[in-house]
Amino acid sequence: MNTTARVLALLVLGVAAFFAPGLAGGSSAVYSAAVLIAIFAVMSYGLDLVVSDLGEVSLAHTVFFAVGCYTTALLSTRVGAGGWTTLAASIAMALLFAAVLGLVTLRLREFVFSLVTYAIAVVAATVAQNWEFLGGSDGIRGIPVLELALPGFSLKAGNDRELWPIAFGLLVVTLYLVDRFRSSRLGSAAVMTHLNPRLAIVSGIDPQQVRLRVFLASAPITASAGWLYAYQRAYVSADVLDAYFLILMLTAVVLVGRRLLLGPVLATLLVLGQEKFLSLGGYADKIILGSVLIATLALFPKGLIGFVEPLRRLLRSGRGAASG
Repeated sequence: MNTTARVLALLVLGVAAFFAPGLAGGSSAVYSAAVLIAIFAVMSYGLDLVVSDLGEVSLAHTVFFAVGCYTTALLSTRVGAGGWTTLAASIAMALLFAAVLGLVTLRLREFVFSLVTYAIAVVAATVAQNWEFLGGSDGIRGIPVLELALPGFSLKAGNDRELWPIAFGLLVVTLYLVDRFRSSRLGSAAVMTHLNPRLAIVSGIDPQQVRLRVFLASAPITASAGWLYAYQRAYVSADVLDAYFLILMLTAVVLVGRRLLLGPVLATLLVLGQEKFLSLGGYADKIILGSVLIATLALFPKGLIGFVEPLRRLLRSGRGAASG
């Protein structure tokens, strides 16, 4: 598919996606699900860069999500900061945390890297649960309605229907940034560092520097999802560091297929669609989510997209036989 056709296809798909909640009935439940799908997809794209492009499994990305949530909650409730300020602060804090965690962990590889990042997430959850400054076990409540001032008018989102255009816009921006990353020199260096570290070094690429830069690129994406999630819930507690969010991110990355631009969106749509409209109960839904992740990793390591390639080969062989 050439560039023009790809852009037109994405444009048509984007317009259809934007109006989909209204066409699906436009109820509060539908808009709530749509907003959460957009938020959790954005959350997952940060991890997607690290897992799919860099080849490392970070288990600490829930920390960046929590950084966005808590930064927004603290500034909006205690300082009265507006939406743009809390977004900028969430990104800045995420970059700071990513720099510190990156310098500590990115010299490590594979299993040890994953183990250390998971330990960091456990420590962060314990701190959030017990530190009074962050609200402790009660969390931070009373987050005001999100309002974004723009030249000539302002966007105010007091409910999920009003929040949907902002969530959709954040998702579109994220998709654009991820696509640009994968076509950039850093994206190419990340893949080379992942697939052939020796060749990367011979080519003049510093693997540790590339890992740090990818980590820094991924953190603000996940933090921006936390920023919007805080406004959507109107409160923040230590549950944003729950293992559920980590499993959801990992599932979104691997379920459909890695390095697919729309992969995390489609995977999040499948997972949240089941939870919101075909729910079997909170605990059952978590069991289903965990089971899907296990089954995907064990049986379909290439994701659901792995079914497509055999079909393509079958169709090609069929056409070849017919032409012969």
